[in-house]
Amino acid sequence: MKILVVDDDARIRDLFKLWLEREGFQVFLAENGMEGVLVQRQHSVDILICDLIMPVQEGIETITQFRAEFPATGIVAISGGGMLGPDSYLTVAEQFGAWKAFKKPVDMALLIETLYEWQKSEDA
Repeated sequence: MKILVVDDDARIRDLFKLWLEREGFQVFLAENGMEGVLVQRQHSVDILICDLIMPVQEGIETITQFRAEFPATGIVAISGGGMLGPDSYLTVAEQFGAWKAFKKPVDMALLIETLYEWQKSEDA
């Protein structure tokens, strides 16, 4: 399964890449939503893991664009907060089309379990 991680923090991108590749996923990285859309157009990933608070193109806009252009792609939103706190942003992300939403720091075991759950639902 191909996964795209979009986050403006290089450390978080690298950590996700390390964990997800250990599980056998093919991982692509982008530092903002605009770059993520370009990566998706080149590689057609199965799942987008998208931070919500980013420069250039933030997460809600990215989720909305993915829903419109790539409706078969699963979307997982992640957020550490912002002025409203992570819960508010994550709720909005789900309303705009995120399949699941996680607060940072993300429980990687739970995230990986969620990715396998999505994969099973797509294979069925």
